[in-house]
Amino acid sequence: MRSMPPRANAFPAEPVQPGEAVRAGRGILATVPVLASLQLAETRQFYVERLGFTALLEMDHYLILQRDGCELHFWHCTERHIAENTSCYVRGDTAALHADFAQRGLLVEPPQVRPWGMREFHVIDPHGNLLKFGEPA
Repeated sequence: MRSMPPRANAFPAEPVQPGEAVRAGRGILATVPVLASLQLAETRQFYVERLGFTALLEMDHYLILQRDGCELHFWHCTERHIAENTSCYVRGDTAALHADFAQRGLLVEPPQVRPWGMREFHVIDPHGNLLKFGEPA
């Protein structure tokens, strides 16, 4: 029977900041989801009012939102099934985010520890995009 090497920690204790990644010679600085929006104005309103994002850029067919250094991009789409089959995973303090969303009037189930070792909850936006918020349990 072969022994397996020790499992590397899949969740580093401290995330690497973009500036540190450049200095360390790492190529990827961030990933930015691009989600579908059936109506950009409605998307902007939901994410600003209910999720605490701010708008960085608004154009006829494109929207960029930001919160706590995290960007979400949206493109105008006329096919709801695309948004309903799209998701994004956001790493963060689930208790703090859940409390903030609830204070903003969003009804959402509390975070739960999942079998894969993450504490998670989710939000589905008005157009069907799934946002999962999680952190190591």
